Amino acid sequence: MIAELGAFALALALVLAALQTGLSTAGRLRLSPVLAGAGQGAGVASAWAIVLAFAALIFAFVVSDFSVSNVAANSHTDKPMLYKVAGAWGSHEGSLLLWCLVMAVFGAVLARARDLPFGLKTSAVAVQGALTTLFLAFAAFTSSPFTRLDPTPIQGASLNPLLQDPALAVHPPLLYLGYVGFSVCFSLAVAALIEGRVDAAWGRWVRPWALASWAFLTVGITLGSFWAYYELGWGGWWFWDPVENASFLPWLAGAALLHSAVVTERRGALQGWTVFLALLAFTFSMLGAFLVRSGVLTSVHAFAVDPQRGLMLLAILGVASGLAFALFAWRVPRLKDGGAFAPVSREAALVLNNLFLTVAAATVLLGTLYPLILEAATGQTISVGPPFFALTFTPLMMVAFIILPAGPLMSWKRADLKGVVQRLTWAAVLAVIAGLAAWFAFEPKKALAAVGIGIGAWLIVGALAELAERIRLFRAPAGESLRRAGGLPLGAWGMALAHAGVGVFVLGAVVETSFKVEAAAPLSIGQSVSAGAWSARLDDVQMIEGPNYIAEQGRLTVGPRSGSGPDRVLTAERRFFPAGGQTTTEVGLDFRGLDDLYVVMGERRAGQDGGQAWTVRLYYNPWARLIFLGPALMALGGALSLFDRRLRVAVGKRSKA
Repeated sequence: MIAELGAFALALALVLAALQTGLSTAGRLRLSPVLAGAGQGAGVASAWAIVLAFAALIFAFVVSDFSVSNVAANSHTDKPMLYKVAGAWGSHEGSLLLWCLVMAVFGAVLARARDLPFGLKTSAVAVQGALTTLFLAFAAFTSSPFTRLDPTPIQGASLNPLLQDPALAVHPPLLYLGYVGFSVCFSLAVAALIEGRVDAAWGRWVRPWALASWAFLTVGITLGSFWAYYELGWGGWWFWDPVENASFLPWLAGAALLHSAVVTERRGALQGWTVFLALLAFTFSMLGAFLVRSGVLTSVHAFAVDPQRGLMLLAILGVASGLAFALFAWRVPRLKDGGAFAPVSREAALVLNNLFLTVAAATVLLGTLYPLILEAATGQTISVGPPFFALTFTPLMMVAFIILPAGPLMSWKRADLKGVVQRLTWAAVLAVIAGLAAWFAFEPKKALAAVGIGIGAWLIVGALAELAERIRLFRAPAGESLRRAGGLPLGAWGMALAHAGVGVFVLGAVVETSFKVEAAAPLSIGQSVSAGAWSARLDDVQMIEGPNYIAEQGRLTVGPRSGSGPDRVLTAERRFFPAGGQTTTEVGLDFRGLDDLYVVMGERRAGQDGGQAWTVRLYYNPWARLIFLGPALMALGGALSLFDRRLRVAVGKRSKA
């Protein structure tokens, strides 16, 4: 009965979303607040209906209702409760319902927003309703998670063991908050084109949504990367997998949108470009949904392999983005772009920022789609991997990072380049010292790594220099500097923290990639494997039983080969899940400051003495902690900026004006 209630709620949500679109459109055409209000109410009711449908799906997973095909395919009675709940969004059907839930709830928030002009708000609610209707129709007619099975199986097939992980339990909701959050930016952009008005106030309305979506997407991507790092047992954290790239594309477009919206908000400039980026960010989100669900990609991240449903998603992408960009091409010449600025100004620096981010996104898009297009056109199969991105993406971002610290120190409209250079002198000196120290400390062939370390230091010290300039550090009495620091808006702290987070990430990525050491060997009990200055000794292997798996658990002692540091005991496992007949690895991680010792236990095999042995891989990953700390700082910076009071107060003031 609960499944039927969920199916009814899903159908009701679809009808209400269609009413949201129709009533809001009629209200805008007739200038009727009554009709517009009814459309907004329908949007809120649609969100509640999807909440009910999603609650019904979670209930079906919690009670192991195997008469529901989605539950039977993705759950098991022995599965821990956390993963039963997470199983609700661990499949194509469930994750699509989660996508619709986030979209409808954000649409309800937009419908209840205050101080938006009548025309802009009503048009945006109509567009958001149209997007929700498209995805709800796709869910209801092709991907319902409430389909019944007859007869009911006694036991379920269980969720993919790789997805039975705490990080993966929260990764999809956070990722979708970012993906789908850009739909509101998309709706506001289309509404602005319909109204023929893009101004500073519009830029300020878009920016909180872009900021929140980008911050959520940052956390979601980071959690996914951390999961791949410790769960897959490959010793890496980013593989330029096409599905990873699909999440990275809206992140890059969102980062460009954030900076462009600032120019539109402060100076009324780059109006058309900001609208374009708002459309592009959600277009990339929909493209990612298509790639993951269409079956065109083979990946551990993929949800489905159904070409028919993939074609329907492609149709949704074509209709939504095609109409939006057609409207953009028609209306953008009528937008009045104001706020002229000099070549040396904060606006110009942000334009350069946008140029490098969008070209970088284009290279990622090319590297992701070219193999698919080539295979579809000629049947030829090729692989585009890390070497391509190292030659194209990395140089672009290096130049962008070199420019980045100068932007916040420039004034609007016209800046004093000499003054900016003077304020960044110490940052440049410290960055050069860091790069030279790295070059001399390591082999000359690591010159590129030294450059990367210098750029990371440049970003961190540059962010600190910007804060020091704001509080007049060492140029005013200490009391005045403290007073200024206390009076700085949250947006200033957030920007500095996010830029410093980029530097922290660059340091971690460069050092880990350039100086990691790995080794593998078959070990019997008591034998060791060495990687650089570190070693791991296999002390014992025993069989253990988990809630829904059995495992070979190896106990290893890891530490410096020289014996100069403390040894620590790690456990690494090779798990077998009887319900699905799948085997996974659980790595052993030893956190040593910023570094990781990473141990993977492989298959059992015959040893040299005729006894049993296990393949053990040992990795030394220096500064790996910074790879995940940097994005966390970026997301925290975004959150601080989001709570900046100026972002809320000025919207109301400008709309009233």
